[in-house]
Amino acid sequence: METQRIVEFPHKNMDKRPRKRPRLTWDMPPPLPPPKVLPAIYCGQEFGNGGIPNFSFPNNMFYRGISRNGSPPWRPDDKDGHYVFTVGESLTPRYRILSKMGEGTFGQVLECFDNEKQEVVAIKIVRSINKYREAAMIEIDVLQRLARHDIGGARCVQIRNWFDYRNHICIVFERLGPSLYDFLRKNSYRSFPIDLVRELGRQVLESVAFMHDLRLIHTDLKPENILLVSSEYIKVPDYKFLSRSAKDGSYFKNLPKSSAIKLIDFGSTTYEHQDHSYVVSTRHYRAPEVILGLGWNYPCDLWSVGCILVELCSGEALFQTHENLEHLAMMERVLGPLPQHMVVRADRRAEKYFRRGTRLDWPDGATSRESLKAVWKLPRLPNLIMQHVDHSAGDLIDLLQGLLRYDPVERLNAREALRHPFFTRDRRRFGYSL
Repeated sequence: METQRIVEFPHKNMDKRPRKRPRLTWDMPPPLPPPKVLPAIYCGQEFGNGGIPNFSFPNNMFYRGISRNGSPPWRPDDKDGHYVFTVGESLTPRYRILSKMGEGTFGQVLECFDNEKQEVVAIKIVRSINKYREAAMIEIDVLQRLARHDIGGARCVQIRNWFDYRNHICIVFERLGPSLYDFLRKNSYRSFPIDLVRELGRQVLESVAFMHDLRLIHTDLKPENILLVSSEYIKVPDYKFLSRSAKDGSYFKNLPKSSAIKLIDFGSTTYEHQDHSYVVSTRHYRAPEVILGLGWNYPCDLWSVGCILVELCSGEALFQTHENLEHLAMMERVLGPLPQHMVVRADRRAEKYFRRGTRLDWPDGATSRESLKAVWKLPRLPNLIMQHVDHSAGDLIDLLQGLLRYDPVERLNAREALRHPFFTRDRRRFGYSL
């Protein structure tokens, strides 16, 4: 199955975050014009043994100043600081570029072949811009911390290696399957069966609980950042389409052959003791305390999990919006009015969303008729779930009402959510039921 990974990087205040380790260098760009012979000196770090590989090159490896099996000639980055590459060439002598997997604000993800380990890996090549480089160094610290505690590597993507190549931080990961978002997109946004949603939700919450136990907050949970371990899938009848024309095969939908998943993208992950005043999370999965400027902590991850579960069982994002007032209006439409004690504490930037400081300025503050329609068409949460779920709807609704509580103090934490009847009442021992 074709996979793409488009990862957003929401932070604009990464300069506030301290750098965690000294910068190391591999193959830095030489002064223009570049010299004919570009030395290749490995200064990366192999995770696990901390050693530095000792490459030895035969005398005939270099020909007219260019390594036959090593790095390509130096070339400038594009105007946005992205690394410019060609499929088939090498990224250091160790990695051969096979394809481009995705691109985001942070940089690019390339599928590469590891000549040393003889395996396919994914390499995240970060843009050569300081704030993204600094965020990448923090991500490396987080990944190594997670790997030390994630025995068996079942919860989070595993880091294989990292190095600094021509002013680009490169992070080498195990190769996984498509994201849940990409799977939904390739499947025409058809929802997952409730038993699969249960299994996926359980794994996400176990991963979140694991991170929170390590005093880490992911802050950017979304279907794009949850990857299936395998790309294999099966076709099953889609009973919602059986009565329609079957010429295009629409009565079938795809389901992953394995429900195993892992979290990715820890470039936004924050330690408990760090500054929690800036805006976090991708818009659709952003908690109300973030929008209101009340500060945030572990509960912001659980709000995101609630939004993800709704999306998996409905096929569509719960809050499809790009503007704060409309977002808050959607929340009130689905979940009821915001608590007054949160409204009166909103920061100055959020005060404009309320009339006389207490009531949401809606619909008077709507920017367009389309915005009004987008809010009006949303049903209450119980009705929304019952439109898509047959059995287990009551348990799922109760779980979501706990994950989507406005007040973060009252919101379920990850361990509490895992003990909810939605996961314990009818637990399958042998995977999800089709």
